[in-house]
Amino acid sequence: MISQKLIDAFNEQINKEFYSEYFYLAMAAWFDSENLQGCSNFFKIQVQEERFHAMKMYDYVNERGGKVILEAIEKPEVDFKSALEIFEKAYDHERLVTSLVNNLMDVAIEEKDHATKSFLNWFIDEQVEEEASMDAILNKLKLINGDGMGLLMLDKELSLRTFTPPAK
Repeated sequence: MISQKLIDAFNEQINKEFYSEYFYLAMAAWFDSENLQGCSNFFKIQVQEERFHAMKMYDYVNERGGKVILEAIEKPEVDFKSALEIFEKAYDHERLVTSLVNNLMDVAIEEKDHATKSFLNWFIDEQVEEEASMDAILNKLKLINGDGMGLLMLDKELSLRTFTPPAK
């Protein structure tokens, strides 16, 4: 059985993961409006990943005898100025999510819940990849300095990204 403190922490994180999904969908919509379908594709894949993360936690809480409580999802920012700004915000957001996952792990450690610690290790590792991915794209955008040809090349590269759900 999972403690109420962990259930509450998971419920908060599940809602944050759904917000992340919504946040990235707003970014995809901006890129669609700018005819940058590759960048939009990148964020649509992020949307799928965030939903996967939320549902993985959702299932875990239920498997451990807890109850998932969903809250209202805050409206994400929708007015962006550039691809660079979006990827800066996405990188900052991933850093925030990393801190939230680390906080969840701290609760699991405090509660001496070894099963939850084991479960959360996957998310800790995933966040390393998420931050690295956003940082790499952000660095490319800085390198091309908003140059149209460079942005189009990056857009083409990002159009190749696909979502493959990790094995549970």
